[in-house]
Amino acid sequence: MSRSTHDSIVRTACLMGILYAFGIHALAADRHFPLKGCGDMDYGRKTAMEMLRKTPPAPLPADTAVLVFIGDVMLHSAQIENAHGRYRDKGGNGSPDMHEAYDFQPYLSGIRHVLEEADIAVANMEFTLAGHPFTGYPAFSAPDSYAEYMASCGIDIFLTANNHIFDKGQRGLRRTMERYRGLEKSHGIKTAGSIDTENESAGTPLYVRAKGIKIALLNFTYGTNVPMKGRYMASIADTAAMKKAIGKAKDDSAELIIALPHWGNEYRLKHSASQRRTAEWLAKNGADIIIGTHPHVIQDCDTITVNKNGTEKTVPVIYSLGNIISNMSAANTQLGLVLTVKVARDTCGMAELLPPEFEFTWCSLPARRSGSHRTVFVKEYLRQDDGLMTAYERTKMKDTYLRVKKETGIKDPD
Repeated sequence: MSRSTHDSIVRTACLMGILYAFGIHALAADRHFPLKGCGDMDYGRKTAMEMLRKTPPAPLPADTAVLVFIGDVMLHSAQIENAHGRYRDKGGNGSPDMHEAYDFQPYLSGIRHVLEEADIAVANMEFTLAGHPFTGYPAFSAPDSYAEYMASCGIDIFLTANNHIFDKGQRGLRRTMERYRGLEKSHGIKTAGSIDTENESAGTPLYVRAKGIKIALLNFTYGTNVPMKGRYMASIADTAAMKKAIGKAKDDSAELIIALPHWGNEYRLKHSASQRRTAEWLAKNGADIIIGTHPHVIQDCDTITVNKNGTEKTVPVIYSLGNIISNMSAANTQLGLVLTVKVARDTCGMAELLPPEFEFTWCSLPARRSGSHRTVFVKEYLRQDDGLMTAYERTKMKDTYLRVKKETGIKDPD
């Protein structure tokens, strides 16, 4: 199937569901969204909200692909020290310079079932594997066992185009990619956004198949903290390179193009004008959904409608997923999102993007009771407290969740 007709394949019939998921009720209330499939069925002049109220949810087709995205995976100095301490407490006698002398098991234990059950799980790996000494901010180098742990949790795709990938220079990036190739052999992971060989381009799309649907992932960063000399080894967000990558994805008949920019202003809950301009450009040039990282906090979501060759397409924009695991203690930085994206084949055999789904997470920091960093689902924890979180942090989590949810307008399941 030619990608030149892709814009008519991933149709926009789910706009009202997307708007509902983003909480943009005002827009949905007075607009009509007729649903038309290959049989040109017209549901009449019902508003999106009327259809949401009156139409029961249909069961997902058997060939629906489930993609899960999480945000920034960090490893600060305090995490390194704590993980080594846990290893020693369990009887380990290895020195801190040994890659295996760390215990990360609690980190994603509360959410890993979602990652493992997904057809594809994607995370932003905001560190290098440059070897000893292991360091946190500002120049990250994690033990190899950290990446191995993340792969064991069910993460299939490591995003590497971020501002920290060059923290340890070219040598650090090369060693990181070498170790990731080892994980590809042992755990089946794939990477997007960086390269260390001469016959590749950092911006080349990563292709994956889920339930037979061909998906292209494009990962790029606004820049790196340590300047790259010579040929770019990480994918940089310039329009010429991004246009080339999207064009290649179309030529290679990708049925869904996912843009994954590392962008935006850190610690801001609202997206910037620059992010919006970039999102509009990506949507206009062929991205079907845009999922961002970097700000270390959740940002608001948006939709962009483009018209191409008389066909209207709506592109969801998730500006920032926030942190999934870190040692950051500012309330907003402890809150993150697990984003679920479902892609189904309709009755005509065409790929259709379903409304994005969100679930809030909280990265709990070590305390007298827990003794480890760990990430939990907020609503699940509030329903069933396991007693490992202090009363202070539990209150902090609940208050932050309610406040950020209100400020960003993001809706999670009831």
